[in-house]
Amino acid sequence: MRTERVILTYKDYEALPADGRRYELHEGELSVTPAPSPRHQQILRNLSEVLWQHVKTSGLGEVFFAPIDCLLSETTVVQPDLVFLDTTRVGLVSDRGIEGAPTLVVEIVSPSTMLIDRSTKRQLYARHGVPSYWIVDPEARTVEVYVLSEGGYQLAARAAGLEAISPPPFPELAFVPASLWP
Repeated sequence: MRTERVILTYKDYEALPADGRRYELHEGELSVTPAPSPRHQQILRNLSEVLWQHVKTSGLGEVFFAPIDCLLSETTVVQPDLVFLDTTRVGLVSDRGIEGAPTLVVEIVSPSTMLIDRSTKRQLYARHGVPSYWIVDPEARTVEVYVLSEGGYQLAARAAGLEAISPPPFPELAFVPASLWP
């Protein structure tokens, strides 16, 4: 017996219950992850503060943090932990969320999302043309910075500790990875 794969769309996604779970669509397939831990949220807050202050004072665009829908297509809807839109992409913001590829997507990995963030989402973000992708790993206390090139993402930096870095797409930002950890 052969079963047909059901391809879900944004319309199906909209109808999902608001039950505290994080729902996403990955190429029409439903993905469900538990709500993030308090530690995850502390790291997200710390990173959001650093990036928002830099973006706001330099007039670089807009920063959003989860939950926000990022509609990469009608069958791919993700909720990255943090999203940056440069001034040329701010027009992607709509009533539904962000419609198209942001300038930067950041995922803070946890045991329940490690494989999704490092494999599935990395491929999705590359396929849909997100120029920069950061993976923040609380266990390793690292920030991995990836830049999109023809073959997919290339590692531009793997940073840890107290040494400041200026990761793409922020050449003027002096960012200290150790400042993220609670």
